[in-house]
Amino acid sequence: MNKIIPLLALVLFFAACKKESEEFKTIPISDYAPLAVGKYVTYSLDSLVYINFGSTEAHRFYEVKYQTADTLTDLLKRKAFRIVRYIRTLPNGTFTPDNTFLAVNTGTTFEFTENNLRFLKLTQPIKNDRSWKGNSAIDVTSVGTDLQYLADWDYTYSEVEQPKKIGTFNLTNTVTVNEIDASVNLPVIPAGQPNQTNIASKDFSKEIYAKGIGLVQREFVHFEYQLAFPGYIGYGVKLVMVDHN
Repeated sequence: MNKIIPLLALVLFFAACKKESEEFKTIPISDYAPLAVGKYVTYSLDSLVYINFGSTEAHRFYEVKYQTADTLTDLLKRKAFRIVRYIRTLPNGTFTPDNTFLAVNTGTTFEFTENNLRFLKLTQPIKNDRSWKGNSAIDVTSVGTDLQYLADWDYTYSEVEQPKKIGTFNLTNTVTVNEIDASVNLPVIPAGQPNQTNIASKDFSKEIYAKGIGLVQREFVHFEYQLAFPGYIGYGVKLVMVDHN
């Protein structure tokens, strides 16, 4: 009996160690956000805009290439990668640079700065239902800002390490980041009809990352509708990968 108890304790000890190691096993940020000078991903871009004083929805189509150009030190004294976006009209336009971004892998987060707005795109641990405030580094409260719609978004992982078809690519390992899906008074009932809509809004944002590639798809829509305006104010984008190295 005395020999059995120590043996049982040893088994429980190793079982506990194994469980602890499994709990602390985490997917590196770099798996889904690889950063290296010269790396690029090209996307088809469907750009949603509202024209004719907000009365008409229009779609404009381009190709954009995000290419990592070089490294530098950001304002927080961290190593950052400068990413240049090139854009061309379809079908035969020439790529020309039109914007620059900064990307930082802190080891526990992946930060992407666009138009001086710092988004926390990924964070550890990368596992289903993990949630975080992805826009927490953005000032949405200053007087005069029009960024209030970015407040308090809960980014949440789903479909971690799952295969997914993106465009023409059959990807074996992806993760989806659900960022926001909120709407008010939709669908909009046009002016002059019974129960016409006075005010409405929609915010939707989702991104998909693939292991060894990075961002492979993005969907974003933000609009506000006011009958008194009248019409829509906002924009949308859809990016789908068409090439990468």
